[in-house]
Amino acid sequence: MSVVGIDTGFELDTASAAPDEISLRLEAMPASTYVWRLIILLSLGGCFEIYDLFLTGYIAPGLSRSGLLTTTTQAFFGFAGIGAFVAATFAGLFVGTFFLGFLADRFGRRAIFTYALLGYTAASVVMACQTSSEGLLFWRFLAGIGIGVEVITIDAYITELVPSWMRGRAFAVNQAIMFIAVPVVAFLAWWLVPLAPYGIDGWRWVVLIGAAASMIIWVLRLFLPESPLWLARHGRNEEALRIVATLEAAAGSGPAACPGAMPARVATTPVATVGFADLFRPPYLSLVVLFMVFNLCQAFGFYGFANWVPTLLVEKGITVTKSLQYSFIVAFAYPIAPLLASSFADRFERRWIIAGACVAIIVFGMAFAQLTAPALLIICGVLLTACNTTMSYAYHAYQTEVFPTQIRARASGLVYSMSRLSATFSGFIVAYMLKEAGVTGVFGLITAAMLIVVIAMALFGPNVRGKPLDAA
Repeated sequence: MSVVGIDTGFELDTASAAPDEISLRLEAMPASTYVWRLIILLSLGGCFEIYDLFLTGYIAPGLSRSGLLTTTTQAFFGFAGIGAFVAATFAGLFVGTFFLGFLADRFGRRAIFTYALLGYTAASVVMACQTSSEGLLFWRFLAGIGIGVEVITIDAYITELVPSWMRGRAFAVNQAIMFIAVPVVAFLAWWLVPLAPYGIDGWRWVVLIGAAASMIIWVLRLFLPESPLWLARHGRNEEALRIVATLEAAAGSGPAACPGAMPARVATTPVATVGFADLFRPPYLSLVVLFMVFNLCQAFGFYGFANWVPTLLVEKGITVTKSLQYSFIVAFAYPIAPLLASSFADRFERRWIIAGACVAIIVFGMAFAQLTAPALLIICGVLLTACNTTMSYAYHAYQTEVFPTQIRARASGLVYSMSRLSATFSGFIVAYMLKEAGVTGVFGLITAAMLIVVIAMALFGPNVRGKPLDAA
């Protein structure tokens, strides 16, 4: 049971499970305004994952100034520092992705996708009211769990709604929309963190604004249909076919557009249940190990910079207000870069896009570490951010499309949880490197992690371009 054939030394068996009617019909479906509307709705929901992740770095100076947390700590695992706040965020994300990824496979993409947001919102509101570091970290951890469940479900959802020939572009657009949250949170932090409107710390306003806005998106997401592939895997064939027919009608196509499709009266073939332990056996083991290693390393490159931009700038002698201003400018690269990348998103294999982006992260990261002029720092920051977002859209598509439908959320959650685990400890490690070796030491660490990613993708990354999903 596989989704794509792997031609890099560990091939999965695709002969035994051909794509069923729904998979074939989705693969043959042209792009439509309706499909893009669904992608936009999903992406708007994902904005709050990005908002939540990036406020970690942008409110860090405010948390430090308020006395709740410190920039660095004497102890490596100091729970009174910014590193602990970063760790609490990603510890929650790890729990959500590793332990709860199965929820979307069991109860459906739409239901889990919708209710995970409610948990995030409630935890964020309570977190904004905390007056102790312990309470702050605990509720940050709970908010992270909701976001962790959310991001896995979004990736599986989009993968199952679009054909392979436009999946890269769909994820690039998805990331572009989600990353709109970065300049928004950067602006709010630049504006509010140095202040205390109505006597309330500015960082608390930044958290509450995100929680309030998330409820608007929660209403919009009620109009999303369930994934037809998930419905088919759970024996709800009539519902699945009805949704596919709606997608085809919106695109001006139909079953006839796919000559190999089975007649509508044929139900999808039942498949054997795949348990969590099966992910660590062939034919999935090689893929799981590859993407676990990848995620352990890529998080250092992405979050080692993204969560620490304002703090890194402060360490280079720039004031808190100026560092937030420069970070706000750099943040505009987040939504723009994936849109530019969408022009080549489906022209090259995912693994080469990821490897190329990582090489560029190394180059621009070391340049950022050495430069001091504000203009050059901003330029390097923009280029580094563009490379990070290019890597991001590519791997979000990559690590979901290689697994079959009935375990897609669970398997992608398992491998993605390694990036959450890595990012949990990266907060402490980056803080330690910043204290012992400065900004140069931080980027030396990022360089080592990116080199491992490049080697892993180049040697073992499977080819997926143009290959349809297998619904079995």
